[in-house]
Amino acid sequence: MREFDNQIRETLRQRVVAIEDHLEGDVIFYFGPIFPSVQKRFRDFIEQLKLDATPRDRLIVFLNTPGGSAETVEKLVEIIRFHYSEVFFVVPDEAMSAGTIFCMSGDRIYMDYTSSLGPIDPQIHNGKDWVPALGYLDQVERMIKKSAAGELTDAELIIFQTQDLAMLSRFEQAKNLTITLLKKWLVEFKFKDWEIHQTTPSLLNQPVTHEQKVARAEDIATMLSDNKLWHSHGRMIGISTLKTVLRLKIEDYSKDTDLRAKILAYSDFLTDYISRHDYKHFLHSRCFF
Repeated sequence: MREFDNQIRETLRQRVVAIEDHLEGDVIFYFGPIFPSVQKRFRDFIEQLKLDATPRDRLIVFLNTPGGSAETVEKLVEIIRFHYSEVFFVVPDEAMSAGTIFCMSGDRIYMDYTSSLGPIDPQIHNGKDWVPALGYLDQVERMIKKSAAGELTDAELIIFQTQDLAMLSRFEQAKNLTITLLKKWLVEFKFKDWEIHQTTPSLLNQPVTHEQKVARAEDIATMLSDNKLWHSHGRMIGISTLKTVLRLKIEDYSKDTDLRAKILAYSDFLTDYISRHDYKHFLHSRCFF
């Protein structure tokens, strides 16, 4: 078994190095939910990589996650940006909810036609479980509107009266935090090289102002957090929708046969290993297995 694990470790290391050479940066793989318990482990993981003999200033984050805590994402971004000035995200499969928030902190996002991001709906711990904040807020808003119209049923009134106002406040704060983070990161990182308008006919070839970057970031954050637009917390948003509806620039490697082969050889091999061992959370780099 040890020899078998060593062979897997060496195969993964070779495939990571191939991607590092191609994209000219350090590569890490993050698999699993994003919750506070991962912060210290992630810090140590990044510090170990930076101690390796080949110093680089670009990090390529392979991300496969169902989502989690926006507050934790903010801390992981702070850890990464302390060590790296440029960060690329690669999403071979899906990065949902808080994973989407995480991707928006990158300078570039790499996806192919099978990749997905998701609506941003931060998870809040209610004392027992992690629950999606926006789902609760949407239901409360719906009942308020029905109450104003005199259409609230007795059953709904009972449910409405049992709501924890402090918890609802936390849900509202989590929603505001996600929008604030997206606006900040998109302007600071994703839009940093956006200097000329290329798609809006009335602004074509004109310089992009800081105010326009902020307004564009707010549009993206608002759409991604709009459950009425996506209808489902688990909605998988593909590259075509991200480009046409959100007008977000994505690095599409669908037809880059060389890069796509390297990405899938690494990602599929590692996720298969993770699945076979039923790991809930997994970190990998060329010097950590």
